[in-house]
Amino acid sequence: MTRKTARVDELAQRLADFMAEHVYPNERRYYLEAERLGPWAVYPVIEELKPLAREAGLWNLWLPASESENGLTNREYAPLCEIMGRSALAPEIFNCAAPDTGNMETILRYGTTEQRQQWLEPLLAGQIRSAFAMTEPEEASSDATQIGSSIVRDGDEYVVNGRKWYTTGATDPRCQIIIFMGKSDPDNANPHQRQSMILVPKNAPGVEVLRSLPVLGFYGVPDRASEVLFSDVRVPASNMLLGEGRGFEIAQGRLGPGRIHHCMRLIGLAERVLERMCRRAELRAPFGRPLSEQTVTLERIAESRILIEQARLLTLNAAEMMDAVGNKGAKQHIAMIKVAAPRMAQTIIDWAMQAFGGGGTGNDHFLASAFGTARLLRLADGPDEVHRNQIGRLELRKYRDVDPARTGGGAEVLALDESRRLAAEGLWPRPTDEGAR
Repeated sequence: MTRKTARVDELAQRLADFMAEHVYPNERRYYLEAERLGPWAVYPVIEELKPLAREAGLWNLWLPASESENGLTNREYAPLCEIMGRSALAPEIFNCAAPDTGNMETILRYGTTEQRQQWLEPLLAGQIRSAFAMTEPEEASSDATQIGSSIVRDGDEYVVNGRKWYTTGATDPRCQIIIFMGKSDPDNANPHQRQSMILVPKNAPGVEVLRSLPVLGFYGVPDRASEVLFSDVRVPASNMLLGEGRGFEIAQGRLGPGRIHHCMRLIGLAERVLERMCRRAELRAPFGRPLSEQTVTLERIAESRILIEQARLLTLNAAEMMDAVGNKGAKQHIAMIKVAAPRMAQTIIDWAMQAFGGGGTGNDHFLASAFGTARLLRLADGPDEVHRNQIGRLELRKYRDVDPARTGGGAEVLALDESRRLAAEGLWPRPTDEGAR
């Protein structure tokens, strides 16, 4: 056992113990606070548990090994993220929640020393929270080249304008900084060099959080989706991240880890839902026979286990690829898990809802919120269709420089004279009088 593996195993055990002692017993309170206080408030249960997580040494587990001496690789973080994913309450308690982890990693990798001191340090300490503003209601969000928001240089400042929505975290009163993506060079011949990302303080004049957006009826859980208007917002030129025209480059660096973290958490969510489905199946006996003995239930339980294991192996493979060749080199693997994991989780949660009957459509059994999370993640960080298109294009590209004679993968059509030669040599079946009959 390597030192790293021993460390991860030990962290996983401590994390599981913390979840059992502090997280699961407080979930009902968490949902009640989210419902009663609303998405514009701080939920007391979160703030009470954060110090306990820090004292337990379970803080900022997301920090990457490439950027931190005590950080973890994607492969090492995977089982820890899976444990946290079992509860919507958990990630924020450990300072491992979106969008903060993605924003912190963005500033860590691409921010200046001053930007890190001003925004990263308080984020790492859990003193503030952040938001990420990319998606727009008036443009096709699946194509980020169509972003309509603008970032215009004016002397020592940039003027930011745009209307964003599903800006996660903006209603949180602790949110103090927003990473905003907009066009800084709309006429650039390269559509992927027209955009930039810039740090916009939430309290800057012209920033208006218009409303909270529900996710399948849930406000603030699973995330604080918001609509935000930016009207002639002036920010210092020093707030630009990495440089003008580097927005897509940053997005790829940011979204790769974010996507795999979502998939890791979904595996934990699906595991918990499957456990509940199994326990439910042994408790209920409609028509004098336990659900656990009925073929349809057994098949769904079996298929759920298969789907989870497939998604876990695919996700771990993507994590190892990211560690070995980087986010760009692993983009096909990341795209595959981003399609597979939410679809897997949504399917299993739907089956669990059937096993729980009417109660499964509410949140007494945790399932409605879980379904909202899984369904949301078929859209967040790029819809399924975009990822499948990318997977397909990369697959086609893979064979263009490969000699099909070496692989047996040729798709050519035989020429007419070649077909005749094969037939004449008896290598091509021809009808005989007897065969024709």
